[in-house]
Amino acid sequence: MSNAAPHPRTDTRERLLSLAEQRVLAKGFSATSIDELIAGVGITKSGFFYHFRDKNELARALLLRYLEQDRAVLEDIFRRGDELHDDPLHGFLVGLKLFAEMLADLPEQHPGCIAASYCYQDQLFDREIRELNAAGMLAWRSRFEERLRLIATRYPPRHEVDVEALADMISTLVEGGLILGRALHDGTILPRQILLYRDLVRSIFLSN
Repeated sequence: MSNAAPHPRTDTRERLLSLAEQRVLAKGFSATSIDELIAGVGITKSGFFYHFRDKNELARALLLRYLEQDRAVLEDIFRRGDELHDDPLHGFLVGLKLFAEMLADLPEQHPGCIAASYCYQDQLFDREIRELNAAGMLAWRSRFEERLRLIATRYPPRHEVDVEALADMISTLVEGGLILGRALHDGTILPRQILLYRDLVRSIFLSN
């Protein structure tokens, strides 16, 4: 058996996806070329096609990667909120506070959202990718609507509330906050929007 240390192996596929995400968020999918990706990663074109059959397959893999990372982050944050407070409303409020703190603590301004970027250029993608993107957005709605309905059962609001719209509001705040933050070069806008949403949720369900 050799005592030599194993040569560190970098996952070329992951490096391609990471670079592709950076470039797509910076300038869009259509303006991101295979040639610039292989040059950036330092592989041949055949090396690219070993991992992805074509650019559409890259787009699908990039979206799946983004959606999985997104799901994992949300699950972790709101699980921690529930661990800190077992009441459905107060656990949710804690989770929103943790979410805002995470966004505020990013080392640099949030680069953007792959899902939103794909929506802006949906004509570039096949039906499978468009449906996958829509499913990811519906997952956000479902996640927050389920929690809000649970909260409403425990804390019935004084006035009628469109729970689905309230669930969608956090998605619109995140996407709008990203756009406004980038336009104004102000990384505080998005976390402040999340905290304002937190105040709104509190006022709706603790209005009695």
